[in-house]
Amino acid sequence: MPSVLSVNVGTPQQVRWLATEVLTSIFKLPVEGRRAVRPHNIEGDRQSDLTVHGGPNKAVYCYPSEHYAWWREQLPGHDLSVYGAFGENLTTEGLLETDVRIGDRFRVGTAVLQVTQPRMPCFKLGVRFNLGSMVKLFWKSGRSGIYFSIVEEGDVAAGDPVERIASGPEAVTIADVVRLYRGDETSSELFERAMRAPLSGSWKEEIRERRNVE
Repeated sequence: MPSVLSVNVGTPQQVRWLATEVLTSIFKLPVEGRRAVRPHNIEGDRQSDLTVHGGPNKAVYCYPSEHYAWWREQLPGHDLSVYGAFGENLTTEGLLETDVRIGDRFRVGTAVLQVTQPRMPCFKLGVRFNLGSMVKLFWKSGRSGIYFSIVEEGDVAAGDPVERIASGPEAVTIADVVRLYRGDETSSELFERAMRAPLSGSWKEEIRERRNVE
């Protein structure tokens, strides 16, 4: 069964990036013990810009630990020894974008979370790694991570199992959404299912627009 390897939180801080002061919460660190899972975040975590981060449909961000080995090869010289490096709240094992579907519900600790969308990286990922090309590298990798909404509040800690308790209605995975957006996947049948899936944010609109342009 998939599990939580690390719970990571962070609060807003000012950092200097390309001669500009930036307020960001992307610098997250693992915490010990159980943490409350609240309507819009995990206890001790706070987003800096709610126009693009957080809110009900991006309350908890999960990143698979399996991706860390690949990123260590891509980013020599960068310290990836501590989980939370990609700004994720939960670092997990056994929960991959290719298997997780939009609308899936998982019991994580005593909370229930629902899969809402992939992550579209913003420039703050470049701030985190002090690397201007990081956003492009992240997007090209297809290793987007997974956003969740909070269906039932509870608490979570490292070591908790992640149990799927309900499946998304259209069997559209996080990886499917990314491929549709990038144009790597052109199946009309998958496109129609994605449009019916409980996919949040502007993903449906943008996938539809990109498909019409092509």
